Amino acid sequence: MVTSRPDRPSLAGRRILICRPEPEASRLAGAFRQAGATVRVLPLIEREPLPETAVTRSVIQDLDLYAHVIAVSPYAASLFLALADNWWPQLPMGIRWYGVGGGTAAVLAGHGLSPSKPAQGWTSEALLALPSLQTLTHEKVLLVRGEDGRELIHQTLTDRGAAVTLLPLYRRRQPEHDPATIREALLSFQPDAVVILSGETLNNFIALSKNSGHNPDKSLLVVPASRVAEQAHQAGLTQTCIPESLADTDIVATVAQELHHRNGSAQNTK
Repeated sequence: MVTSRPDRPSLAGRRILICRPEPEASRLAGAFRQAGATVRVLPLIEREPLPETAVTRSVIQDLDLYAHVIAVSPYAASLFLALADNWWPQLPMGIRWYGVGGGTAAVLAGHGLSPSKPAQGWTSEALLALPSLQTLTHEKVLLVRGEDGRELIHQTLTDRGAAVTLLPLYRRRQPEHDPATIREALLSFQPDAVVILSGETLNNFIALSKNSGHNPDKSLLVVPASRVAEQAHQAGLTQTCIPESLADTDIVATVAQELHHRNGSAQNTK
């Protein structure tokens, strides 16, 4: 694993706006500041754990009945493991565990599990390409996720014969920021790059930009996958990039390279 990038262009003087939820936003902000950037944090998604219900408890208590358990995010994995600890001092044997991406897999691995994850990529599509998820006739799958979200994993595994149980553990909502905070982050700060790592975050960013008079296409938008890049392009936003992974170091490196390249291209056209 490459842990340093000595040839990475400097981010000194660059302005980066991070729209991830906390605590990931502040952690990523620290990585950008270490690289020399000036950073603002404006979370456009908040996550709230759902109350524990009798249905939730029943699913957790029946965990040993499942052949596969899939967590869609680090947050989902963390909430699930905390609940499971209440009922299972030692998690049942024989379950195949999965994380959609390296960050989610790392949370599961930190609990002593050996999760599978896509060899490349961190999307639902990449997860669904794993060999162990191709033929699932009558196998029970537990899908740990938020209250709302893409139905691709659920629908695809059902089509492949699995009996899929959804376990929603949190809800997402748009935070309420006062107008002065929004104007400062978008108009006064004038970010060179904006980190937007979900389609829902992108929609919220576009709406805030429209309401505040900010032109969102002036900034480089850092998006998680080609699906969200296409969503941005359909909204008329052409400046997008996808990092090598969603690890903080790769996000920072991608932004540095992209801004350096775009600055060089702009100078060449003068």
